[in-house]
Amino acid sequence: MGAKNNSGKRKSGGKKSKRPGQRQRTGSSFAGASFEGSQVLGSGTQNTKINVQTYAAVPTALNSLPGLPQEFTGREDEIAKVLSMLDPENGSGAALGSVAGLPGVGKTTLAHAVGHAALDKGWFTGVQVVNLRGYDPTPVPPEDALEALLRAIGVAAEHIPPTLDERAGLYRSELDAQAREGQRILVLADNASTSNQVRPLLPARHHAVLVTSRHTLPGLGTRLFNLHPLQPDAAVDLLRQRLEVADPDDRRVEGEPAAAEELSALCGYLPLALQIAAALLADDPDEPLSERVRMLADAGTRLGGLDDGERNLRAVFDECLTRLSSQEADLYRLLGLHPGPDISTPAVAALTGQPADKITTLLRQLVRARLLTQNSQARDRWSMHDLLRVHAQEQARVTMNRDRTPRRRYEQARTRLTNHYVRYAEAADTHLQPPGVAVSTLFAGREQALAWFDAERENLLATTHTHARTQTALDLGFALGRYLELRRRLQDLVTVRAHALEACQALGDATNLAGAWGNLGAALGRLERHTESHAAFQTALDLYQQTNDTRGLAGAWNNLGTALGQLKRHTESHAALQTALDLFQQTDDTRGIASAWNNLGAALGHLKRHTESHAAHQTALDLYQQTDDTYGQATAWGNLGTALGQLKRHTESHAAHQTALDLYQQTDDTRGIASAWDNLGIALGQLKRHTESHAAHQTALDLYQQTDDTRGLAGAWNNLGVALGQLKRHTESHAAHQTALDLYQQTDDTRGQATAWNNLGVAHRGLEQYADAIVAGERAVAMLTQQEDWAGAGEAWAEVAITLNSSGAEPLQVREAWERSATAYIRAGDDEAAATSCANADNPPASN
Repeated sequence: MGAKNNSGKRKSGGKKSKRPGQRQRTGSSFAGASFEGSQVLGSGTQNTKINVQTYAAVPTALNSLPGLPQEFTGREDEIAKVLSMLDPENGSGAALGSVAGLPGVGKTTLAHAVGHAALDKGWFTGVQVVNLRGYDPTPVPPEDALEALLRAIGVAAEHIPPTLDERAGLYRSELDAQAREGQRILVLADNASTSNQVRPLLPARHHAVLVTSRHTLPGLGTRLFNLHPLQPDAAVDLLRQRLEVADPDDRRVEGEPAAAEELSALCGYLPLALQIAAALLADDPDEPLSERVRMLADAGTRLGGLDDGERNLRAVFDECLTRLSSQEADLYRLLGLHPGPDISTPAVAALTGQPADKITTLLRQLVRARLLTQNSQARDRWSMHDLLRVHAQEQARVTMNRDRTPRRRYEQARTRLTNHYVRYAEAADTHLQPPGVAVSTLFAGREQALAWFDAERENLLATTHTHARTQTALDLGFALGRYLELRRRLQDLVTVRAHALEACQALGDATNLAGAWGNLGAALGRLERHTESHAAFQTALDLYQQTNDTRGLAGAWNNLGTALGQLKRHTESHAALQTALDLFQQTDDTRGIASAWNNLGAALGHLKRHTESHAAHQTALDLYQQTDDTYGQATAWGNLGTALGQLKRHTESHAAHQTALDLYQQTDDTRGIASAWDNLGIALGQLKRHTESHAAHQTALDLYQQTDDTRGLAGAWNNLGVALGQLKRHTESHAAHQTALDLYQQTDDTRGQATAWNNLGVAHRGLEQYADAIVAGERAVAMLTQQEDWAGAGEAWAEVAITLNSSGAEPLQVREAWERSATAYIRAGDDEAAATSCANADNPPASN
C-alpha cells in the first residue's frame, strides 16, 4: 500500500512583543509535510513504548432530573439517610456522599429519588446528572465528565478548555459564582468505577455531589451509603406496580401471591432484574406468574449468574433472549461485536451484511424487547445499557467458541464492521484536505463529512483501541487526524497517532513508519509537549534518511525545524528549515516549498534577521498564490504583516494584516479569523490608532470565546489590556491582564504567564501602584530568566527600570535595572536593544 498522508500541516508563527506592553502576534506558519509515497529501506529495529489512553463517549448531563418510575418503592430509609447528609443546616461545606452496591440494585434510581426529595425541600436550585460509564471498556474520563457538567450549568461548548486541569478550574469557578448568587447544585455522578473519575467533580464548598458505584471508592472521603437488595415485600410490590403501569387492570400479582414472592426471590430482589421480568410479563399479558417462575427456575445458569458479581443479571438477560426470534437473537449477539457506545443503522447493516431497511425492522424488535434503545433525536442510532452490552459481548464469545462455522461467520461480521468504519473515515477525511485533493462521493461535502465524524467519533476511537496493533488501528490512526485536529480533540489525536505508530511497528510496515512518527510528533506539539514532539520528529527524520523519499525527508526536516523553534533553539531551527527548503526545491511540491519558506521566515524573525524574514514570507506568499490555497495565503499574509511590523513599516503591516483577515473570512476557520483581528489590532496600535486597535482586539476576543483555544483567548485578553493601557484606561487594562494571567495559568503556559506579569506591572504603574508594579515586574523577570528567554528578560527589566524611575527610587537602583536589561539583551543577541538600555542607564528617560 502507499504511504498515508500526514494529517494537516503544523503552524509555527512566532509571538512578537513590543514595549511598553508585550503584545502577542498570532500569525502562523506551516510545518509538517505530506508523507505520501514513502518507503523505508534498509534494516534495523525500532523499540518504542507507547502509553495510550482511550476515551469513551462524552456523557450527557441532564438539566433536570428524570421522573421516577411509578413502581419505585421500598427505599424510604435509604432516602432519609442520604438526605440527612445533604441538609444545608449541616454547614457551608460541600456535602459529599456515595452510594455503593452491586449491579442492578437500583443505585441510579435511588440517587434520582434523593434528588427529587431534596428539590422538594428547597435545598437545591438544580440537580445535574452525569453518567460516568465506569464499567465500560473505556470509562468516561473526568475531563469529559467536566465538559458535560460545564455545558449543563451554562458554559458554552466553545468556551470549555481542552485539558483536565483547565476544565476543573473553570468548573470550580462556575460553581463558586453560582454559590455567590445563592444557588446550590447537586451533582449526581452516576456509575463511577474509580476515585480519579470523580475527584475533579467535587466542589470545594456549598454544593453537593452524590456518587453511585459498584465500589466504595474510599479515596474520595465521602460519606458511604451501602445499598442492598430490596426487602421481599418491596420486591413483590415493585412487580405489582410495574405490571399495573403497563395495564391498570393487570391483577396477576394479587391473583398469585406465592408465585410473585418466588419470582422476586429468583430475581435476587434486584430492582433491574425485577423490572426486566415485569416487562416480559407485560409483553405477554396472558402469561401466569407461575409460568414465568418455571421458566426462570429451568434456566439452569440463571441461579449461578445471580450468585456472582456482574454475572448476576446474565441469566435474566439469557432468559430474555428466549423471547426473541432467531434473527433477533442473532442480531443481539452480533451487536456484542461492536466496541462503541452506540451504533448507526448503516453500521448495523455492514455488521450483519443485510440491507438497512430489513435490519431496521429487527432493531425495532429489540427495542420492543427492552434490549436496545433507539435515540430519540437521531432515529438511526441505537444503544444498549452497559450491562446488556456486556451480556451481548459474552453471548457473541459463547457463539464464536461453539465451532468453526459460527466463529468464521462472526469474524467476517466484525471485519465488515471495521471495514465500514475505515472506508467512511477515509472518505470523510478527503473532504478535510487542502484544495486540489480528489474528494470521495460517499459524502456530499465537507459539512456532511464533519457531521459523520462528529456522530461516529467515539465509535472510531473505540474501534481503534479494540483493534490495536492491527491494520484497522493504522488506517484509522491516519484517517482521523485532520478531523481531531480541527475539532481540537488533541488528546484523542495523540491517542490515535500513537495507535497508528504501534500498529506500524507490530505489522512491520516500513512504508508508513516514518509518517506515523511524524504524525505523532505533530500531535504532541499541539499539546505543547515540545520535547517529546522533537524526539518523534527526529526519529521520523532518521527513518526517512534511510530512504530515497526526498519529499518525506524534506517534510521531516521541516517538522524538526518547527519543533526546535518551539524549544527556543532558533539557530538549529533555522538550519533545519534551510535543509528542508533545499530538499523541497528538488521536488515539485509547491505547497511544501511554500511551507518551508514560511517556517524559515519565522525562524529568521526569531533571530532578528527581519529583512530576510520579510523576503522569506513574501516568497511563501507568492507560492501559495500559485496553488490557489486560500488558507495558505491568509497565513502567509499574516506572517508577512508581522515581519513588516518588525521593520517599522507599519502602514504596510496594517495592509498585510487586513488582507489576511479578508482571506480568513473566506474560510470556516474561526481561530484564524480571530488571530487576524488580533494582529490587525497590533498594527493599528503601532499606527497610534488606539481606539480602532481596541475595537479590533475586542473582536478577536469575542471570536476566541467561540472556540476552545484557551491560549488564543489569553493572548487576546493580553493584547486588549495593552490597547486599554494606551487609552489610559488603566483599571480595565489591569483587569484584562489579570484575566490573561488566569488563563495562562490554566494552560500551564509559563511564557504567557511571564508576559502577563510584565503587563500587569505596566498596568499597576499606570495606576501609580508602584510597589505592586515592581513585584509584578520582578515576577516576570524571574520567570523569563528561568526560561532563558533573554529578549523577554531584557524587556521586563526595562519595564522595572521605568517603574523604579517613576516611583522616585534611588538613581542607583534605576541604573542597575537598566544595566540588567542591557545584559539580558546582549545574551539574546539584540545589540540594538542593548545599546538603548545602556544609554538609558546613563541618562534615564523622563518618568511617564
